Amino acid sequence: MYRLSADCPRGEKQVAGGAGLVRMKVLAAPEEMYRSARLFNHITLDPGCSIGYHAHQHETEFYYLLSGEAVFNDNGTEVLLHAGDVTQTGYGQSHSLENRSAAPVELIALIVTETNG
Repeated sequence: MYRLSADCPRGEKQVAGGAGLVRMKVLAAPEEMYRSARLFNHITLDPGCSIGYHAHQHETEFYYLLSGEAVFNDNGTEVLLHAGDVTQTGYGQSHSLENRSAAPVELIALIVTETNG
């Protein structure tokens, strides 16, 4: 199976009360991931945009930065991330991501869900 980039659904929305609109390209729908994940997206944060601070219960979210630099809030501690860096937030932990730079930030986001089986 394959999916051409042009065939991936796209959208923009405010995420978790963050600033501006987050651009998203859906790489796989939840039903394509055997109910083991609920999100697998290529995300772009334009300058000044952010994913607001939020918690994850019974799931873990990973960010893998493809390009740019972003400020990651890891349970109240801010760290500057660059291309190639990866984050993991789950088990009741909270996070946010903000583009304070002058260039877009691109990342892959994956949310893996808790399974009962």
